[in-house]
Amino acid sequence: MNKTKLTYRITTGLFTALIGMGAVMYFVQHDMVADKFATLGYPAYIICPLAIAKLLGLTAILTRKSPLLTNLAYAGFFYELILAATAHVAIGDGEFAPATAALALAIASWETGRRLYPSSAA
Repeated sequence: MNKTKLTYRITTGLFTALIGMGAVMYFVQHDMVADKFATLGYPAYIICPLAIAKLLGLTAILTRKSPLLTNLAYAGFFYELILAATAHVAIGDGEFAPATAALALAIASWETGRRLYPSSAA
């Protein structure tokens, strides 16, 4: 296995685990997440749609059935993670590290995936 493929698998696996566990937590610990969203200034009604969008985005990335959907999923995660990190920095709770780590993993996964699957590059 070459270095690019190994890097892609590791970064995509870690990214999937981080985002997937977060999405599941949105359902399992809804009340705690709703309190955190309120602290960040976001309404609670976006929790379930956001969790579903995250799971669908991960499915698009992992299956790579459609280059367009794969790239849209990466773009959606990119914007969501920037907003998450920015919101945590804005309120000063010091919890921006997970979003920043996920953002770095998403960028690394996208970049190595672009090298491995050039036909799916936008």
